[in-house]
Amino acid sequence: MSDDWKRRMERAAAELLRQDDPVALVREADALDASTRCPYVWPRGPVFGVAALGPEPGARWRLVSEATDGTPQEARDALNSLLWLRAKDEAETVAERRELLAAVRRLECERIDELTVLGSRYRVVRGDEYARCSLTDGPEPPRPSDPEPADLSWGHQPGRDRDLPDIGHLLDTRPDDPAAPFGVMAEGNRQALREFTYEGEHVPPAMRAESQQAVHRYPELILLPVGFGVIKRAGAGWTPASRLQPTPHDARRVVHNGLSWLWAEMYELDTATREAYTRAAEDLEATPHANEVTVLGDTYRICRVERMLRTGPDGPEPPRSSDPENTEPMRIRPPMDEHGNIQPESEPEPESESDSMSAGVGDGPDGGRSH
Repeated sequence: MSDDWKRRMERAAAELLRQDDPVALVREADALDASTRCPYVWPRGPVFGVAALGPEPGARWRLVSEATDGTPQEARDALNSLLWLRAKDEAETVAERRELLAAVRRLECERIDELTVLGSRYRVVRGDEYARCSLTDGPEPPRPSDPEPADLSWGHQPGRDRDLPDIGHLLDTRPDDPAAPFGVMAEGNRQALREFTYEGEHVPPAMRAESQQAVHRYPELILLPVGFGVIKRAGAGWTPASRLQPTPHDARRVVHNGLSWLWAEMYELDTATREAYTRAAEDLEATPHANEVTVLGDTYRICRVERMLRTGPDGPEPPRSSDPENTEPMRIRPPMDEHGNIQPESEPEPESESDSMSAGVGDGPDGGRSH
């Protein structure tokens, strides 16, 4: 253990004792127990979000979107939408709106990961999502001390989805910052994962190389708020089956809604399957804090998901060239003029007969373009 690591751990222990918070002590005991029950890390892949550094003196990098997007372009699209909404709702002058809309137009046609608008730096940032697991029981379920919402109702509730507490999360490592205290186990976890890299023959060489470079270029780790997701086992392995939710019960509601009505509508299930799913939903509802349900051979589990983000001297890590992309930049919101007026979408030009005929050249047998 390095002297720096020892100092950080001692500082975390002193802060925990100074707070004298019974809830924090219970969380610490839960974390210690989890490190024994689930000693291994299951990497789930990269996640992306948007961070901003304001122009004011002493400004610090903060998240301005949830770090849950699966590709860098999804995060760029989130930044596109964020700046468009600022132009619509917050711009106080034509000049401000003009600058915001110029950034939006760039994001509609370019893959850019950082830009400065009205004095603030915006950056698409990259993190890693992972879960703890054991070799015998798989990924870690929620811990007893993980917070639950006051509303433990079930069923579909439009407009009542809760967000992860990502917005405003500080992305630096000032150890004495009272706004972001670490427990002893959290600080130990953060230090242990500083050398984390992608390894194994199944990982492409470029991804392995960039992972190793990131350890030196962005040596510090930020732990993001814990989330909860649904994972599914339909055979030997587990696969993610939902986006991250802020509490275990929100993730349980995802499974409940799927079993009780959503999946039947999406997949046109037969009567026997619908009835089995309905019974499983009723069992889940009748068992408070249940974290697993099995139906027709498939097991759904509520999984505790952690995320980390690397940072260096110039701030949080941006996307890597080896990170996956599957979409192109595009318009996200309707056009707006510099006075804040929403413009009607332009109608596409009608095709001529010759254009219609030439469009079929190269079509595959399924009617789509050949690739």
